[in-house]
Amino acid sequence: MSDKKPFKPHLRFGARDMLIGGGVVLAIILGAWLFWPDGEEALPGVSYRPVYVDAGEMLHLAQVLSSDALEGRASGTGGNEAARGFIHKRFEEIGLLPLPGFSAYTHTFPIVPREADAAPIIGANLIGYIPGRTPGEGPALLITAHYDHLGVREGEIYNGADDNASGASALVAVAEYFALHRPEHDIIIAALDAEEIGLLGARALARMEGLNLSRVALNMNFDMVGRSEAGELYVAGTYHAPELVPVMEAVAEGAPVTLRMGHDRPEDGPNDWTLQSDHGVFHQAGLPILYFGVEDHPGYHNPGDDFEFLTLDFFVRAADTLVMAALAVDAELPQIHSLRRSPVAEADQPEGNAQ
Repeated sequence: MSDKKPFKPHLRFGARDMLIGGGVVLAIILGAWLFWPDGEEALPGVSYRPVYVDAGEMLHLAQVLSSDALEGRASGTGGNEAARGFIHKRFEEIGLLPLPGFSAYTHTFPIVPREADAAPIIGANLIGYIPGRTPGEGPALLITAHYDHLGVREGEIYNGADDNASGASALVAVAEYFALHRPEHDIIIAALDAEEIGLLGARALARMEGLNLSRVALNMNFDMVGRSEAGELYVAGTYHAPELVPVMEAVAEGAPVTLRMGHDRPEDGPNDWTLQSDHGVFHQAGLPILYFGVEDHPGYHNPGDDFEFLTLDFFVRAADTLVMAALAVDAELPQIHSLRRSPVAEADQPEGNAQ
């Protein structure tokens, strides 16, 4: 593309991270990758000037996560480990704390393969913490996005640029804003593994010892927020918690994208997204949810879901919108906590088994 600039090496992740995943990151550092300017310089393909997020860092991370070198980030692979290394480094750089009571971001869980003679796979969530005005007290906000994808199938790499390198990168961008601008309430930031094989990272997080889920007022989940030619970002979950409608309406009024509510009613059939990503686990646990994503596009679960097809101006606008939504939710969190319901039965999924 004509608006690409010459590659300049990005060494901010550090030499240690180049060794993660058996050296696959080396191909990214040495390859001809688009260089995203820092600071206020113009970004290729982006006309919008972000208010809340560091667009250059976000786009660079999304491009790295969705590169061929990471081979689709399937759980249990070197590419998945490398992706986790990049996100881990960004957690460190923006100053996230480990979850209280823990000394590290990484929390592993077993995944039992369906094949009888296959060894268990180890999944890993990355969990960071941003203290509010009264750390450890009152309600907390849980913000999630999965970083895994489908890997290599029949010789083709499924890079998952929108699904979900976009959401994982936006998660880091939102976390960076709140690391610099202290929220009213505690925020838990979770980059989740194994979404594509049964929401297993979310399930592991929901039952993790040391996480007081009763404090969590709401789950915001980002999954596919980087590609929309129509400029439309959907938020699902207000059907189940109508009290959130005015909160999201207020966000929509000032959002730099067209923010629409929907895709959360039973009559929507397969277009009901209530249980179709990690937020489904927390919905079943009784938490209010707000799921942000775009409608399906030709790249969805297709080897053509590559970085070059993301609509970058929309992606940056969407990330600013996600910060605006988190700010609005944070301001209402005690009232939102009162909307929690009793847990319901989980969907009929083979828990703990890769599909």
